[in-house]
Amino acid sequence: MLENLSEKEREILNVIKTVIDPEVAINIVDLGLIYEVNYHESEKKISILMTLSARGCPVGDTIISHVKTVIENEYPNVQVNVDLVWEPQWTPSLITDEGREALNQ
Repeated sequence: MLENLSEKEREILNVIKTVIDPEVAINIVDLGLIYEVNYHESEKKISILMTLSARGCPVGDTIISHVKTVIENEYPNVQVNVDLVWEPQWTPSLITDEGREALNQ
C-alpha cells in the first residue's frame, strides 16, 4: 500500500519509523500498520492512514498520538491528520522483511 510515494512522503515514513510498538518493540512501519502517507504541499497537510494489530490494542491511543507528535515535531508548520481504519484488516503478512528479522532476534 505504500507504493509510489514521493520523496517527501518517504521522508515522513522514515519519521514514523521512530514510533515503536511497545508490545513487540518493533517500529510500526515494519509491522505493517501504516497503510498510506500523503503529503499535500499546497494545503500544508500530511494525512496518515493506519491500523492497529487488534481492535482492543491497549496502547492504540498512545501509538496514534505518538505518530501525530513525531510528524508535528518534524514538520511544525503542517497540519497532521492520522486516521485509524480497520479495513483492510491487519495480518502478520503485512510485516516487512525488516520487521520479521527484528522479531526473530
